[in-house]
Formats: sequence, structure tokens, C-alpha cells
Amino acid sequence: MVQDNRSQVRRVLWFTLLLNLFVMSLKFALGIATGSLSLQADALHSVTDSVNNILGLVTNRFSSPQPDREHPYGHQKFEAIGALGIAAFLGIACFEILRGAVEKLFFTSESAAVKVSPTELWLLLVILGINIFVAFYERHVGRKVNSPILIADAKHTMSDIWVTIIVIAGLIGVWQAEKFNLPQLLWLDVILAFPVALLVFYSGWEVISENLPWLVDEMAIAPEAIYDVVMKVPGVINCHDIASRGMLGRQVFIEMHLIVNTDDLVVAHQITEQIEEKLEQSFGTVRVIIHVEPPEYEEEDISFGSSEAIK
Repeated sequence: MVQDNRSQVRRVLWFTLLLNLFVMSLKFALGIATGSLSLQADALHSVTDSVNNILGLVTNRFSSPQPDREHPYGHQKFEAIGALGIAAFLGIACFEILRGAVEKLFFTSESAAVKVSPTELWLLLVILGINIFVAFYERHVGRKVNSPILIADAKHTMSDIWVTIIVIAGLIGVWQAEKFNLPQLLWLDVILAFPVALLVFYSGWEVISENLPWLVDEMAIAPEAIYDVVMKVPGVINCHDIASRGMLGRQVFIEMHLIVNTDDLVVAHQITEQIEEKLEQSFGTVRVIIHVEPPEYEEEDISFGSSEAIK
């Protein structure tokens, strides 16, 4: 039975939403006060943190793992859809950061417009500490309850950490430009906006690569691994046309065709129950559909479109 951990996920999302709103507001205030393009871009990135939390709360409402009449396989893909929404917002943030950097680098000459003080740098360190806490907290709870939305949001916040570190480095360079008589350092704020955008893009790509296979029903468990488990159950003669989908460690759906060494329906049913038990022991939460067939239906292909023959 799949556990419904949505209440834990909701608590985390509400808590991190409040922290992200505070961080976003502080970054915008500092960005406007200093005139820093990279800090304003970082603030825009933080807007997506808050939007992601809201998106997570919405999808959490519909992502019950329990089946019903309209959704007999449960509703867990709603969380994966929410994670892809996070990736979309990351893409938007990446575009906005690059657009602002290109405009300032090639179409303006405001190289000395940024002014920063030690107080503002200390406030950025406070922001960095909050982001580090949020990222590790979300990742810890996300792994504990197997929540794609929390794990995806933790990745997003990790990118926010690196963004903030780069921004701080650039602003320190701007702060020290006059002291060392190096006017070139004044351009650090703009130049560092480009690696910021790349980090944001990479975080979005990670979220997509982890959740898209689940949404398109990519194979969850290698059919050969399932075959090895099934063939060890006494009474099994042949197992073929094996298919699986879902997310390993969360919930997996398995189908197979089976030939057993009995004509007794009760004994055949007992064998299939043993198979389900063994598969759950090996792969965690699974729902298994087994088609019991007569001996003349025996096949050599383990799975659909497979070139692997049963040996």
C-alpha cells in the first residue's frame, strides 16, 4: 500500500514559501538600492521559488496516491507535472537573466552604476544562509517521503545558492573596484550574470530529465530483473511480455504473461500471489497484473520489442 504523505509535503511547502517570500523581497530591495543587474536577476530567480511553492501546493492537492473511479492508477503524476512546471519557470528566469545581461553589456555603458556597501553584503550572506537551509531541508524531507515536487524544488533552491554566491562575488569585486583602482571590476556584475543563467538552465534540465520518464511511461524496471525474480518462484514455467512503468521507490506498475506448471486455478492463483510478494520484496511498492496462459502460449521474448531471448 502506498502511503499518502501529502500533509508532510504541504507543511514543508508552506514553511518554505514564507522563507522564499522574505528572501525575494530582500533581494529586490537590495537590487534596487545597489543598482546591481545580477542581484535583480537573482531576485527574479527567487520569484520562481515562491511560484514553485504555490504550484507545489496546488498539485499536492490533486496528487493522492490512492486510486478512485476516474483515476484507477492514482494521481501521483500530478506531482511530476508540478515538477515540470518548476522547470518551465526556471527556463523563464534563465531567459530574463540573459536578456538583461546582453542589454546592459552591448547596448548601454552604465559600467559604474552599481554601488554596494558592507551592510548590503552582510544581508546577502543572511539570504545565502536561508537558501542553504531551505535546500537541505526540502531535499531531506523530499527523499524521506519520496516527493518529486520537494526534490525538484530543492534542486531549484540549490541553483539559487550558487546564483547568490556568484552575485556576492561580483558585488565584492564592484565594492573593491575603487580601492584597487581597477575599473574593469565594475563589469563583474554584468559578466557574472551569464554563468548565473547557465546554472539556472542546468537546474531546469535536471528536473525535466528526472520527471519526464515517469510522465511518458518509460520502463521503470529492466524486464530481465523482473524475469529473474519471477522464475525463482516454484511452479513457474515461462514468463514473457513483461512491462513496467512508474517510479522505482515510489510506485511501479508491472504486467506480464505467465505459464505455470498446474491446471488447478487455485494453485495458479497461489503462485501469482507468491510472485507479487517476491516482486514487492525486491522492488518496493508495486501493483502487478499477471495474465496466466496455457503452455502453448510460451514465448522466448522477455519483453515487448526485446531482442533478449529467454535462455
